[in-house]
Amino acid sequence: MPKLKALNNVPVLVSQTLYSALLILRGANAVTRVLRVVMGGRYNVAKKYDRRQFLRTSGAVGGAAITAGAIAQDSNLPIGTPSDLAIAEKLVGANYTDAERAMIYEGLEGMVERTRLRRAEASIQNTDAPALTFDPRLPGQTYQTQENRVRLNNETVRNLPSDEDIAFASIAEQGQWLRAGALTANRLLEIYLDRIRAHAPTLECFVTLMEESARAEAFRADADLRSGRDRGPLHGIPYAMKDLADTAGVRTTWGAAPYQGRVPAEDAVIVRRLRDAGAILVGKTTLGALAYGDKWFGGITRNPWNTEEGSSGSSAGSASATAAGLVSFTIGTETLGSIVSPSMRCGTTGLRPTFGRIPRTGAMALCWSLDKFGPLCRYVEDTALVLAAVNGADHGDPGSLDWGFEYDAASAAAGDIKIGYNPAWFEGDSVADSDKAVLQQVQDLGFELTEIALPDLPYSTLITLLEVEAAAAFEELTLSNRDDMMGWQEARAWPNTFRAAHFYSAVEAIQLDRFRRQVMQVMADLYQKVDVVLCPSFAGGMLTITNYTGHPCLVMPVAMEMRETVPLTGEPVPAERGIKSVPRGFTLWGNMFREDQLLALGSLLERQFNFKANRPGL
Repeated sequence: MPKLKALNNVPVLVSQTLYSALLILRGANAVTRVLRVVMGGRYNVAKKYDRRQFLRTSGAVGGAAITAGAIAQDSNLPIGTPSDLAIAEKLVGANYTDAERAMIYEGLEGMVERTRLRRAEASIQNTDAPALTFDPRLPGQTYQTQENRVRLNNETVRNLPSDEDIAFASIAEQGQWLRAGALTANRLLEIYLDRIRAHAPTLECFVTLMEESARAEAFRADADLRSGRDRGPLHGIPYAMKDLADTAGVRTTWGAAPYQGRVPAEDAVIVRRLRDAGAILVGKTTLGALAYGDKWFGGITRNPWNTEEGSSGSSAGSASATAAGLVSFTIGTETLGSIVSPSMRCGTTGLRPTFGRIPRTGAMALCWSLDKFGPLCRYVEDTALVLAAVNGADHGDPGSLDWGFEYDAASAAAGDIKIGYNPAWFEGDSVADSDKAVLQQVQDLGFELTEIALPDLPYSTLITLLEVEAAAAFEELTLSNRDDMMGWQEARAWPNTFRAAHFYSAVEAIQLDRFRRQVMQVMADLYQKVDVVLCPSFAGGMLTITNYTGHPCLVMPVAMEMRETVPLTGEPVPAERGIKSVPRGFTLWGNMFREDQLLALGSLLERQFNFKANRPGL
């Protein structure tokens, strides 16, 4: 049997879970043999278990190869035997014969060597996208082409109200005041800066405030508007950006301690596009570390309606700041719920566009086939104005699409939108009254409703693809042990997820991608029958399904409800929790590239429910 060469300083991930599994499956003697193999003979069973000592080899080829492929050692140390592969087979549900194990064992050195070589000699950064690029468009499907045009109804300009009313006004209304000369960009900015100073420390929703540059931009906006140089609906409108989009010379921290000193040299494309549209960048909002949750290196972002609970995430600061009236709008991102969840918690209107509409060039990559930018606003049609300014492909993002976005408020409310729903989503004591009210309201508006049912498929298994892509995006963080700097270290937090993802089979990842294509076809067939699906935000698997298929959604607040306070991230659930009145939202799920239909229906519902009458009691 050939000896395997040592892999110097090439760590691999093994978890306490695997350690326990080995004990259960094969006993202590087998554990000792495998640990000597994995550790290159460095493991001593008499020593206290140490994860960092436990893992010091390679594992990028999945399941069995990750565990047994880590058979690397110093040349003068034991190497294990082919029979040890039986332990690794348990992780992937395989069952090989002794002869098959012996044959696999012969090739392990080459497998390990390829991993070592790639890690040692191929420099891969977070900005390097995979060669395989997700495209939400299925072959043979027809998608409606659109022009780049947004038209809102021209409403009469009302007299300038109080500063608070100005702060909570819509982008469209603020724009009318600016163009009528009743309001200046400078005054609008100062209103928001005053509110930020008063409330942001409590909400912990800003990482960096950019007062100096924002004032300079406001000065230019006022000069441009006075001179008739109008860049569009966002000209002079203050906004904040989720702190995972690069801003030249201003730190972009990704919300995580290992990156809190990171200062990029260039702006992200979305930042440039908003500047070109005349929007004023006030600052960078918080996000849960590496786009998960609401806990970041500086604290936990709070819900402005109940500051005893977090704002949810990962677009935590974006939702909190928008709901609190600290800016006109914010930009967030969603990989798997990061616009929907904080919008539900904080009462914002979040538009998650069709995958690929907004380029991610210059943004932190978490999952290349899922990451999406989207606006968080207080009004439905405001999201249309923001999307129009940032929509379109960019060569720096291979997943971006050059597709027009069109919305015309005058014709958007047509009643020919076909709406699908599953009655089971609206039945039972656990269904919120507001969810039932949305269904009833849509019926009262006279829309055609069609009962639908999704095939009973294991949609939740698709989450593995996110875990694997994210672990790849942050391989360096894990293997360098800098993941220990992350403030959230629970089993469900990123550090543990990244570590564990190295044990997924590469074959399983490909199989899940094939299953993903099946799910895309399921949704394509569904949207041949309906235009919009009504489904409560976290029901029916729609959040997972549509993120993986690339379909858009619009989440909007519809009511206030009495609800128990959600414990802060990482804290246990107390025996008694306070009950407060907080927002309750609902999500509309749309067809590919048909955000206009979501906005049309959402705008009608917004007027019916009149949620804007509510404001946080800060």
